[in-house]
Amino acid sequence: MRYLPQTKDARAAMLAKTGYKSVDDLYRDIPAKAFVKGKVNLPDHKGELEVERHLGAYANQNHAATQGPFFLGAGVYYHHVPASVDHIIQRSEFLTAYTPYQPEIAQGTLQAIFEYQSFIALLTGQDISNASMYDGATSCTEAVLMALRVTKRKKVAIGNALHPDYREVLTSYMWNFDGEVSVFEGKPDADTACVIIQSPDFYGNPHKYSEWRKICDETGALLIVVVNEIISLGLLPAPVEADIVCGEAQSVGLAMSYGGPHLGFFACKEKYLRQMPGRLCGMTEDANGKRGFVLTLSTREQHIRRDKATSNICTNQGLCALAFTVHMAVLGEDGFKGLARLNHEAAIRLSEALAKVPSVKVLNDNFFNEFTVELLKDAKGVVEALAQKGIIAGYPDGRKLVVAATEMTTEADIAAFAKALSEVLA
Repeated sequence: MRYLPQTKDARAAMLAKTGYKSVDDLYRDIPAKAFVKGKVNLPDHKGELEVERHLGAYANQNHAATQGPFFLGAGVYYHHVPASVDHIIQRSEFLTAYTPYQPEIAQGTLQAIFEYQSFIALLTGQDISNASMYDGATSCTEAVLMALRVTKRKKVAIGNALHPDYREVLTSYMWNFDGEVSVFEGKPDADTACVIIQSPDFYGNPHKYSEWRKICDETGALLIVVVNEIISLGLLPAPVEADIVCGEAQSVGLAMSYGGPHLGFFACKEKYLRQMPGRLCGMTEDANGKRGFVLTLSTREQHIRRDKATSNICTNQGLCALAFTVHMAVLGEDGFKGLARLNHEAAIRLSEALAKVPSVKVLNDNFFNEFTVELLKDAKGVVEALAQKGIIAGYPDGRKLVVAATEMTTEADIAAFAKALSEVLA
């Protein structure tokens, strides 16, 4: 893309129209610490070949999950993706497809979306699913915005340890309400629109919903259940008590990819259909009785008047949703449940090994494939020391360390982690 600079007079005219004195004023809401001071640490005036070599040297400093023991989870997980997934999503009819505005010539794309929705509805125990969203954090926030619309209330309760990234994205969205919407921790009251429960929560603890369902029924709040690790639904009960279930589906069909692009999912009860963000694909019959697929609901400003839209998110993660769908079809119900068991069993072996390490305490009584240990030292320093030994240990939080195991975790990985952790903590 070409760089098209504005003239000094043009910039002055735009600033005058917006009411700002300088371009810097446009960034006044960004913390000063976020700005780069001085020059970026890159060499000046190099040729293309030299630039490629220089940046390649930077890239080679990365330590990929495939290069050694890896126990980092915290919302993004290291799973195996079958070769069939990549083969199918790179077929030209899928890879080059854009949003299916014309259903009569987009039947394959619409059918893939319909199958994706069916998988999500079955996994979550909900009536309907939309066609996917950007990621788990934005999906959670859209669930809250939907609850505000449904209940006409302005308070949001966080009932347990919600992922900090989800909390931060939620807070960023609520900031635009100029203090009208408040987010607090605890149980809902009569003025609360919704309560958010993550399960397993950020520290790996699974939760039951019956008590929260009762509280929400008493107060009129909606129950939003967040699931970071969708494979957990292969062992844990589907959150049928929820009004809305949302979260991240990266674990099925998608690599970690440095944090994205990933796949936010969103499902809810049918009575909230017209308040659901995004869009929904439906199955019908044509005049000849043949099965066909259509966009049943498109409550986006791309399709309708902006002020009537339920969401400003203008797309779904179509290719990511397709990757999820292909992987789920390859697994089938038995395969999905088997994959969940492999994850849980690996985590149990990891917890047993770490529990034997001096100065390490496993904090969870129950967990799926992720749990938290407490150390006698600051966890961040321990993680950095283990990284020097080629082991990616987990997510540090003070003296707590959140660790994850998946089907990719081997016995040798666990043994190496336990040994190295003993050495670092000695």
